[in-house]
Amino acid sequence: MAILSHESPDDVSIKTTSGSVFSRALAFAGNFVDRAFSDKRRSISRPKLLFATCALDAIVLIATGAVAYSLFDHAHATLPGIAVWTFMIAIATTLELRRNWSYSTQALRRPAEQFGKVVKSAAAVFCIAAGAGYLIGMPPFTPLAGIAWFASAVLLITAARFGLAKILEDLTEAGRLVRRTVIVGGGPDAEHLIKTLESDNRKELAILGVFDDRSDERSADSVSGYPKLGNFEQLPAFSRNAGVDLIIVTVPMSAENRLMQILQILFTLPVDIRISALSSKLRLSSGAYSYIGRVPMLALMDRPLTDWDRVIKNIEDRVLGTLLFLLAAPVMALVALAIRLDSKGPILFKQRRYGFNNELIEVLKFRSMYTDMADASASKLVTKDDPRVTPVGRFIRKTSLDELPQLLNVIKGEMSLVGPRPHATEAKASSDLYQTVVGEYFARHRMKPGVTGWAQINGWRGETDTHEKIHRRVEADLYYIDNWSLLFDLYIIAATPFALLTGKNAY
Repeated sequence: MAILSHESPDDVSIKTTSGSVFSRALAFAGNFVDRAFSDKRRSISRPKLLFATCALDAIVLIATGAVAYSLFDHAHATLPGIAVWTFMIAIATTLELRRNWSYSTQALRRPAEQFGKVVKSAAAVFCIAAGAGYLIGMPPFTPLAGIAWFASAVLLITAARFGLAKILEDLTEAGRLVRRTVIVGGGPDAEHLIKTLESDNRKELAILGVFDDRSDERSADSVSGYPKLGNFEQLPAFSRNAGVDLIIVTVPMSAENRLMQILQILFTLPVDIRISALSSKLRLSSGAYSYIGRVPMLALMDRPLTDWDRVIKNIEDRVLGTLLFLLAAPVMALVALAIRLDSKGPILFKQRRYGFNNELIEVLKFRSMYTDMADASASKLVTKDDPRVTPVGRFIRKTSLDELPQLLNVIKGEMSLVGPRPHATEAKASSDLYQTVVGEYFARHRMKPGVTGWAQINGWRGETDTHEKIHRRVEADLYYIDNWSLLFDLYIIAATPFALLTGKNAY
């Protein structure tokens, strides 16, 4: 594997000049970031990093607000009023910073530019808060307290940005905060692209290698020192195993058939896909391109959730998932008791199913079948009056109460509350595996599987005894992935109990 940043990924130390208190604090913060935000590939999780930055900004705003009130406004506002205004201003400022594109790794790498965004965002919120307080007769702060709060918050947030930028630089140098990238298509175009990216010093890109179907002299074993990793058919498996973030296609748009062949393969992957326009003679308006350094790119497909969207969805899953689990705990206890009294065997049933990025996860369910007839791989569909299903199992399957333990999968981060339902490894429509029936089947796995989903509230749950049913389910899942939003999720969660009342197709 060749990367633009050649330092070992196992080097977790953060380089600082020794001796100063600031350097030691920066080293401590860097090591904390490294340990707290590393994923299983020892790369830094960008969503976790962005959430932590947002949380730090909110903490700074709350702390500076509390100090400003205590020093300059101790006789003006009541304690409940201080708490409400401080919380509201902190949340509003972080939301405004997000609206101004302050929470992205690209933005955080440029701390000098962040100063203007912090001033602009905080000023807008403080002015609106002061105006709203004046209109309702509850001013949020005295002029002196407001100025002290604003100035101290801006200075501390900006100072934190400079420290964070240094940490990000060191992590990038160490290959820990990079976009793992592959080039699709070899030859001179790929070589030109790689040399241009290297001349731009794009250290945040880690080029893993090149994929090309050609095996003659037009496609060498390596391009600019980066190895040829395989052909197009091998790309999906490599991307999933290597955690690829970005795929850059160098095949010219004039080679339409070859391009469509590549895109059909890449459609199932949860990655950003760009077509390099570096060697293209076609010139579109500047707004049609995005840029990586000096390289113009046509954005073909983005991963379903951006880094910040993943933060929002993870918060939704952990917070709502925990609340729903606590609310469902009494019902789950009654179901567990009924299963214990109904038949011998364990209360819970574990089943391996496809999860995000086609990875296998163990999904929890209440046991609904007799133990000696259990079908862990779901090789045979459950049908109406299936003799394998216990009396209690028939009821909990029809009402989907058997799925409640999956709230634990949500809390653990393996599933989402809302998403495409995870299917067992041998699940079939009629007698055919799902993936052989629907060509786009694995595109469902570009997002975490869910306890409920758009397909389920539209009647496409339960038995899939025909090809049409799995086609319709996949269509609904792909629609959800392409149109995700927090409000869409909340609507699906609210509609799920009503959809379950019908018990349609659930045996």
